[in-house]
Amino acid sequence: MSIPFRMQTVVAAIGLAGAALISSAHAQVKIAMVLPTTGSLTQYGDMIKEGVNTAVEMANASGGINGKKIEIVAVDDACEPKQGPVAANRVVNSKIGYVIGPVCSGASIAAAPIYNNEGVVAVTPSATSPALTDGKNYHYIFRTIGRDDQQGPAAAKFIIEKIKPKKVAVLHDKQSYGQGIASSVRDDLKKANVPVALFEGINAGDSDYSAVITKLKSAGVDFIYYGGYHPEMGLLLRQAAEQGLKVRMMGPEGVGNPEVNAIAGPAVEGMLVTLPADFAANPKNAAVVKAFKDKKRNPAGAFQLTSFAATQVLLDSIKAVGDNPAKVADHLHKSTFDTVLGPVAWNQQGDLKSFDFQVFEWHKDGSKSVANK
Repeated sequence: MSIPFRMQTVVAAIGLAGAALISSAHAQVKIAMVLPTTGSLTQYGDMIKEGVNTAVEMANASGGINGKKIEIVAVDDACEPKQGPVAANRVVNSKIGYVIGPVCSGASIAAAPIYNNEGVVAVTPSATSPALTDGKNYHYIFRTIGRDDQQGPAAAKFIIEKIKPKKVAVLHDKQSYGQGIASSVRDDLKKANVPVALFEGINAGDSDYSAVITKLKSAGVDFIYYGGYHPEMGLLLRQAAEQGLKVRMMGPEGVGNPEVNAIAGPAVEGMLVTLPADFAANPKNAAVVKAFKDKKRNPAGAFQLTSFAATQVLLDSIKAVGDNPAKVADHLHKSTFDTVLGPVAWNQQGDLKSFDFQVFEWHKDGSKSVANK
């Protein structure tokens, strides 16, 4: 990493509505953050902002990129697939050549063709669906997080080896991300001859899941995997407890949000979740962790350091080849970067060659610990 990891005052201002630019006389390199600032998933946008802001502040305090300051522009897509193309067109019309995001898989899949066709480099720190890149031949789309077909096997391996359930239910929210990761877990469980008694979708946004909980009780399941986001997971946990269904539940990184505690209450204790490894615990990242904490930001959240890394690779590439998205995309494809995640490199379709997902146990105080059983 060529940008020194030390803290400084905030230089880049963050806009929070549409693609409105916050003016700065010194900002000469512009990067958009495409993330939810409205809707039910704004907490994930907050995680991304913390990572991007910290990386940009540190870079600007060190002189920016080749003497140019970096300006960040926030563009809201509400994590909605229908809003993904709208946000992408705002970025293009604002003549911004670089994006960190989109955050959610559905919005990313919908927006990616626009970014790629218009030559905008997009690095998502959080969209994990294989459908984003599989068979697309995109040149400008990258991730700094693993795919669901890396995360799903990590979850299934833990279920098979540590939980050893007799009968599993696999639920999902019928969306690209949730159904994709749930299908991956189901398939690996079946390969290991673990009985999957139920594979069923629920409607995201509903407030009452009593019917599916009744079905789970009737099926006699002793473990539940849910593919989706924290609002529904929180309700499933709480309503299952209220209806006397005492089984452990597990989900992907989309449920790993402190807001799940507010929804589930005490029933959240013991929830299992696959998340990026705790890169904040790496001593090599001590200066970056301090920079986060000095600003009262959380370096150990699901996406703070993956978004920091997304910013790192963009800034390093612009520094190496200039403020030219086509050259930056070429540079990303052929290079390996030293980031807070460790060495980062991509295959031809913009997916990381390797990524470390771990299983954590969630606690009712909002903390998490590495799961052992």
